[in-house]
Amino acid sequence: MDILIGSLIDGARAARGVAIVIDVFRAFTTAAVAFDKGVEKIILVASPEEALELRRQGKGQLCMGEVSGIRPEGFDYGNSPYELSQVSSLAGQTLIQSTQAGTVGVSAAAQADTLFLGSFVMASAIVKAVHATHPPLVNIVAMGVKTAHRSDEDEQCALYLRNRLQGRYPDPDAVRQLVLAGQESLKYDDPAQLQYHPEDRDMALQIDQYDFALQVTREDGLLVARRWGR
Repeated sequence: MDILIGSLIDGARAARGVAIVIDVFRAFTTAAVAFDKGVEKIILVASPEEALELRRQGKGQLCMGEVSGIRPEGFDYGNSPYELSQVSSLAGQTLIQSTQAGTVGVSAAAQADTLFLGSFVMASAIVKAVHATHPPLVNIVAMGVKTAHRSDEDEQCALYLRNRLQGRYPDPDAVRQLVLAGQESLKYDDPAQLQYHPEDRDMALQIDQYDFALQVTREDGLLVARRWGR
């Protein structure tokens, strides 16, 4: 199994074989929380306008996401795993998610044969799911900030997943410390950016919090995430 690590929008466009598209802060941590709350599926789109239009068409009940970290007008939820964790239940719901990094990356990874959402909270489950496909090639793509600037949390998650796929077990606490020292971590302590909850960062760094992986398939022309194996 060959494993390649790429970054940003070019990395997503170049991905082949099995691709893992990573967005730790916060899209695919929030997606994991949504499935833990019982959602049936998440439709991933690149723009808020597309999300709202799909909701209008009845493709999903709820819109979730961000622009510059802030919940777009007309959306039901922002891109905060902490805020979503406070919802009592989302059982049976279809969410439509749009963010400026993760879902854009998924949309760009059109050449991949198999696609998984990547974050620390699902790490072991992702490794298990990828191994089950027996792939000759795996592309791990760290989406960074708005798909244009690399970020420590996504790059470190890519390295962590590569090590795990190759049978090595990095120290989770050491990995968390590396992420906490990064620039993107700082905004979660910035009182001028209240859309970034400190709890979001804490939740995003809970490695292996969830025992499921999220696979994306194309259904009726839409990119749809579901629990792998279901």
